[in-house]
Amino acid sequence: MCDDPGGRRRIVFKDGDGVRRSVRLGRMSHAQALAMCNKVECIIADRIVGQPHTVELGEWIRNLDDTIRSRLARVGLVGPSLLRKSTVGSMLEQFFASLSVKASTVIVYGQTRRNLLEFFGRDRLLRTITGLDAEKWRQYLVRSGLEQATVSKRVKTARQAFKRAVKWGMIEVNPFADVTAGSQANKSRMRFIGRADCAKILAACPDGQWRLIVALSRFGGLRCPSEVLALKWSDVDWDRERIRVPSCKTEHYVGRESREIPLFPEIKPHLLEAFDVAEPGTEHVIWRYRTHNKNLRTQFHRIIRRAGVTPWPKPFHNMRSTRQTELAAEHPIHVVCYWLGNSRAIAQEHYLQITDADFARAVKAAQNPAQSGAELARDGSQAGIHEKQNRPVLPSDSTPCELVQDFDMTPTGFEPVSRP
Repeated sequence: MCDDPGGRRRIVFKDGDGVRRSVRLGRMSHAQALAMCNKVECIIADRIVGQPHTVELGEWIRNLDDTIRSRLARVGLVGPSLLRKSTVGSMLEQFFASLSVKASTVIVYGQTRRNLLEFFGRDRLLRTITGLDAEKWRQYLVRSGLEQATVSKRVKTARQAFKRAVKWGMIEVNPFADVTAGSQANKSRMRFIGRADCAKILAACPDGQWRLIVALSRFGGLRCPSEVLALKWSDVDWDRERIRVPSCKTEHYVGRESREIPLFPEIKPHLLEAFDVAEPGTEHVIWRYRTHNKNLRTQFHRIIRRAGVTPWPKPFHNMRSTRQTELAAEHPIHVVCYWLGNSRAIAQEHYLQITDADFARAVKAAQNPAQSGAELARDGSQAGIHEKQNRPVLPSDSTPCELVQDFDMTPTGFEPVSRP
C-alpha cells in the first residue's frame, strides 16, 4: 500500500504473470486502505492457485462501490461489468445455449429453470442472490411437495448453472455451492419384479413386439425406451450369442457408446419370434411402437393390470433394477455393471435391492452348522446333553492331576505371613 499526496492511497501488486500493476483508491483513511489491501491480497492468492473465493470475500466484492469495482476490473482482479448487469434470466439463457446434452436432458433441466424463474424472477440481479436465498429456494422446492430425489436433482442443476455463471464472470461466488442437495435415490419406490409376475405380464402382452420389450427390459437390463428402441438386428450376433446395446445415455463419453450383453436364454425365444415375423429389410428390432405419440409407460401399465398384477412405480427402471440384482448374486459386480452400463456406485445407490431370497439364503446357511447340535439333542437324554456340554475338553497331551489338597488353609489377612 502506497501513500500519495493529498491523502490518496494506492495498492501496488504483481499479478499471476509477474506484471506490476496498481489500483488507485482515492482519498480514504489508512485503516480503510489497509483493509482494502488485505482483500486484494486474498483475491490475488485465489486467482494464482485457481480456487474460488470464500463466501465472505464474494459478499465484499458484491457490495463494492461502482468506482472501486471498475478500477479492480481494469487490472483483472474482478470480473467485467457483467457483475453489475447479469440477471437470472440472462444467465439461464446462456446456460441452456451452452448445453451439449440430449434433448431429453434439456427438458429435465428446464424444470429447474422454471423453478428458479418462479422464485427469483427473470430480472433479479445475480449479484444480489446470497447463500441464504439459495437455501430458501431449496425450502421452496420442498414445500412444493416434490420428492427428495427430485429436490436433489434440481439443486444440483442450479449449482451447475451458477457455477458456469462464476466461470463467465457474471458473479464472483456460487450461492448454491454449500446448499445440501441430498440423495437422489428413493428406496421406497424400488420394487423387485419376480419371475412369476413377469410370466403373467408376458402372457398378457398383445403381441410379440410387446413381449420382446418386456424381455429386453426385465432379462436384458436395457433402458427403456431409449436402448430398447435403438436396438437393431445388426446388433444381434447369433453366432457368438451376444447383443451389442447402443447406449444413448452414455454415448457422449469416450468408449461408452455401446456395450455387449449375453444373449440370455430368457430373451432368445422372444427375439427369434420377432425375427421370424419381421418384414425383409426391417432395421430395428422393435419396429411397431416407434412413433412419438406412443407412450410405452401408459400402455405397459394397462398390460400389467390386465395380467392381474399390481402396477409398481417406475415400471421399466425397476425391471432393469431387478435384473441387475439377480445378476449380481451370480456374477462379479464389475461384470454385471459392464452388462448394465453403469458404475458400481450408481448400481449400489439406485439399482441393487435386498430381496426375500437374500434372507432365505442367510437362514439356510445359518441352519447348516446348527444341525449338529440338533442331532446331539436327539441322540441322548437331556441330562446327558448338559453333562457333555458342560464338561471341559482337555488337550490331548495333558496329564490328569492326581494330587488333591485335603487340609484347611490357615486364615490370614491381606498381607502375607511373615516368617521369623
